[in-house]
Amino acid sequence: MQSYRSVLLSTVLGVALMGVAASAQAQVNVGITISQTGPAAALGIPQKNSVAMLPKEVAGQKIEYIVLDDATDPTKAVANARKMIAENKIDYLIGSSGTPASMALVDIAGETKTPLCAMVPLKALVEPVDDKRRWVFKAPQDDALLADALAEHMVANGIKSVGFIGYTDGYGQGWLDEVQKIMPARGIKVVAVERFQRTDTSVTAQALKVVSANPDAVLIAASGTVAAMPQKTLKEQGYGKPIYQTGGVATMEFVRVGGKDVDGTVFPAGPVTVAELLPDSHPSKKISLDYIRDYEALNKQPFAAFGAHLVDCASMLFAGLKPALAKGKPGTPEFRAGLRDGIEASKEIVALHGVYNFTASDHAGLDKRGRVLVKIVNGKWTLLP
Repeated sequence: MQSYRSVLLSTVLGVALMGVAASAQAQVNVGITISQTGPAAALGIPQKNSVAMLPKEVAGQKIEYIVLDDATDPTKAVANARKMIAENKIDYLIGSSGTPASMALVDIAGETKTPLCAMVPLKALVEPVDDKRRWVFKAPQDDALLADALAEHMVANGIKSVGFIGYTDGYGQGWLDEVQKIMPARGIKVVAVERFQRTDTSVTAQALKVVSANPDAVLIAASGTVAAMPQKTLKEQGYGKPIYQTGGVATMEFVRVGGKDVDGTVFPAGPVTVAELLPDSHPSKKISLDYIRDYEALNKQPFAAFGAHLVDCASMLFAGLKPALAKGKPGTPEFRAGLRDGIEASKEIVALHGVYNFTASDHAGLDKRGRVLVKIVNGKWTLLP
């Protein structure tokens, strides 16, 4: 049976790196700052666990991964990035697990001209592609791509109004921006908007206001196990209509913490989330099944789709490696610029969360092949048509 590493390389690289000379090249250093602790740990832990699954040599080119914990703190994420850039001479930066920390890294990428792959869905990370954002790429699906899928489901189920409860930070704002654009365009009125901090221990006041507006459905824009709190609170306040979540809940820990209160929840996600339910024709199915098998064997725990974002960031690195090596040796500005250019020119990168096609004006790269709708039924994920 092939290991995930070999399947990843054969799928992503094909013959793209044929001819790369191993002995002539220095080691490529990849810096990773993720939230192994703090509120975003439910995302950061599976990302950390996925690092061991990445190849340490690609077509003869050695690759080293340096991983630091930013504790879900933007200031710490910036310090980690600067440390790895200065001390480890990293060529590629991946991070972070939460939106505020990821946003803070954009300035670092632009300032130091280091390619950055972000692991949160906020469109503002990569749009517009200005002097800073030309160095930034993004693995997760755009909020707009996912919000559109939810709107389609709501329309098909006769929902005419929606209430919104979301984080006060960039993650919540990114989703709110898309909801306020996409929902009215589909004939769905946004009748209540409430926000809360990631560190809040109660959202009773916000839930009461949403319930009093009596929407046909509620959308919660939060992540990890924290996202269960507003849903449980809505249920406690007697709200019995449909509740939607975002891709931030694509972990079985959310199901475990939410229990019966999250049964029936619909959320959008990347295809790897329900890989075994995908049709055989889906380009991400095979590598997703291999990733899940190897992840669970290695870590003795269920996989979470957040870890797949880190692997997809690595796939972008591999796709851009050959043009980068033609520009200069790892550890040099020329190599980093070549890597940025190589990723931007990459087409049809088959990955766990979909298929990436980048351009000079699109550093998100995913299309509808990068989204599915999932419903929680009796504590399990099911794929909606």
